[in-house]
Amino acid sequence: MVAAAVAVAAVAALAVVLTRPGGGSSAQAGGEVFLQPAAASGRDPFTESTAARQATVPPQSAAPGASTAPATASASGTTATRSVNGSAPGLYGGTRDVASCDVERQIALLNAEPTKKGAFASALGVQPADVPGYLRGLTAVQLRLDTRVTNHGFRDGAPTAYQAVLQTGTAVLVDDRGVPRVRCACGNPLSPPVALQANPKRNGQPWAAYQPSKVVAIAPSETTVDSFVIYDHQDHRWLERGRGAVPKPDKPVPPPPVTTPVPSANPPTGTATSAGPTPPATSSAPPTRKPTGPATHTPPASPSEPPSEPPSETATEPYRATPTAPSSAPARTPYAPATPPPPPANPYSY
Repeated sequence: MVAAAVAVAAVAALAVVLTRPGGGSSAQAGGEVFLQPAAASGRDPFTESTAARQATVPPQSAAPGASTAPATASASGTTATRSVNGSAPGLYGGTRDVASCDVERQIALLNAEPTKKGAFASALGVQPADVPGYLRGLTAVQLRLDTRVTNHGFRDGAPTAYQAVLQTGTAVLVDDRGVPRVRCACGNPLSPPVALQANPKRNGQPWAAYQPSKVVAIAPSETTVDSFVIYDHQDHRWLERGRGAVPKPDKPVPPPPVTTPVPSANPPTGTATSAGPTPPATSSAPPTRKPTGPATHTPPASPSEPPSEPPSETATEPYRATPTAPSSAPARTPYAPATPPPPPANPYSY
């Protein structure tokens, strides 16, 4: 149901130092991850929630352009998480003309507490004075997949980083490369995830649809995203949402077509790569002959609806030689030489 179907490729994950909540650190790759439901404030929130209550929470979506194979451990012992490109159509959702986050309220809450504002700016790599402009340049959307990030809580006057999985439906602000930067339910800054150990300890509140193998990380788009193609589960339509906190009204658009898989660039550390979700494809296989009997009719699925299952890996059609027209010449007696001729030279040998 989105713009690209992708093969999942395991990549080697780098060993990193993970800062735990509370300021402690580990001398190895992340050994724990915190599960955060969409509406929960979570650990050490920066502010009260600025998520819009009128935004419709989308249901769990199919994994975008990735197989259902579980996350695997690399040679270094860390767990690889599948990655999708931040510009992939259908990666995010939302309600038409309803921002999932109140950006101006987020700005007001941070301005009221300079210490938090400074810590917030530090986590995102900007100056405190630039925070309002930075937030107004982000786009309010909702996750359509359980997504792993590095979350930053606020404790003892400073940001504390920890690995988290955000539930589908979480309201976030994304930057111009499609990367989540703020979690609106708690006002926490976000950054790309770091590597996890194999079988990391999971804390927090799991939800019914949570499956570690379906968690993704979002890689930045190679180019600036001026508008995001999102899916509105309330009206069952595709929308184009302009970038920024106060964009133009959402514009209805056709469902995105199936395109050639393109691996996303610069995937987060410890991730496997995929380009994005894939819209429903029309099969070109010949119809199967059915036995004689009363005919039944099954209506085709609407092209605007997202698929119920993850699309499979796109395979390249094998080469097929052009058939040769039948010859009208009379049949000849096969010639069987006493000594077989030498095989032709291999044009691909070096």
